[in-house]
Amino acid sequence: MKKFVSAMLAMAVSAALIAGCGGGDKKADKGSGGGDTVKVGVFLPLTGDNAAGGELELRGIKLANKLHPEVNGKKIELVVADNKSDKAESANVAARLIEKDKVKVILGTYGSSLAMAAGNIVRDAKVPAIGTSCTNPQVTKGNDYYFRACFIDPFQGTVMANYAYKKGARKAAIVQEVSNDYSVGLSKFFKEAFEKLAGAGSVVETANYQTGDKDFTAQLTNLKAKNPDVVFAPGNFTESALLIKQARQLGIKAPFLGGDTWETQEFINVGGKEVEGVCFSSAFDREKAATPEAKKFMEAYVKEYNGQQPGGLTAMAYDAYLIAYNALKAAGTEDSVKIRDAIAKTKDLETTTGTTTLNQDGDPIKNAVIKTVKDGKFTYLDTVTPDDLKAK
Repeated sequence: MKKFVSAMLAMAVSAALIAGCGGGDKKADKGSGGGDTVKVGVFLPLTGDNAAGGELELRGIKLANKLHPEVNGKKIELVVADNKSDKAESANVAARLIEKDKVKVILGTYGSSLAMAAGNIVRDAKVPAIGTSCTNPQVTKGNDYYFRACFIDPFQGTVMANYAYKKGARKAAIVQEVSNDYSVGLSKFFKEAFEKLAGAGSVVETANYQTGDKDFTAQLTNLKAKNPDVVFAPGNFTESALLIKQARQLGIKAPFLGGDTWETQEFINVGGKEVEGVCFSSAFDREKAATPEAKKFMEAYVKEYNGQQPGGLTAMAYDAYLIAYNALKAAGTEDSVKIRDAIAKTKDLETTTGTTTLNQDGDPIKNAVIKTVKDGKFTYLDTVTPDDLKAK
């Protein structure tokens, strides 16, 4: 009798599990293309060292979703996940978005190291990803399923090297966040471009520090002895601001240059008056943005965020959504491989940063904007096109 009861209970549990799984599959199908919604994954650093950058990018993606909420008669549902500014978590989050949430395309992430950690995941699953501000070339190189909305570091590094040389610098020092792929890669390209202009040996010092460091006295003391005309110090906004602040306190007067990660309010909050006059590269400036999509974006942003003005990180994330949206529309299906193929064909797409065309590596061909900090605000200085660099 006990065996009979046990068998009946086992059958009942099995039937319940099958029913539960069936119900779950139907729900998942509805949310992943079988019903009236299509899921788009978003993975960004919303906690940890890079949280401020991640939050700015999330604003851009959410705003784009608000302005472009439906495609092919279906609502676009954002599935947002926090990669916690951690490489291992970034890979885990990407896998979870694909396997559990059944997203058809992924947007993100801020931070090249975090994007690269998820590269094999999206490639092996054949689910395309579109980077927001991950500028290291290795993010997309050799990976047919990773694309991006931002320019890449060879261009960004060359832009800043040319700017330094144009302003009269003939000796440069580099301070790099050696645990950060973005910082190391960008420093490398700056050095190559600057030495091509100013000659071999014109980079007189290269100093290293680790993510999370707060005391840069040793690096800056050695740097000061070399008396450089300019210091290139790309890195995370917090460490970079502290570095510049301490440099000024040590009496280092050379101009500081950096990359697009500096464009966060936290950089100014931490650095205070000591970061006045620094220059960095960005992809967007509201005064120079000219496309109808850019105007729509800016008007919506000011309204959504109580008069605040958007910067480059928010604009690039918005553009990443537009690339995905355009591909979903063109593909006419939620087949991830076909969506990937549609992304690869992106050409002359109107975005906030101009028109976007992706090259064979999945990287956009676009301009860089040079900005400075003036009176506690990010201020436009110049625009540099790829053709400007070719002419040199």
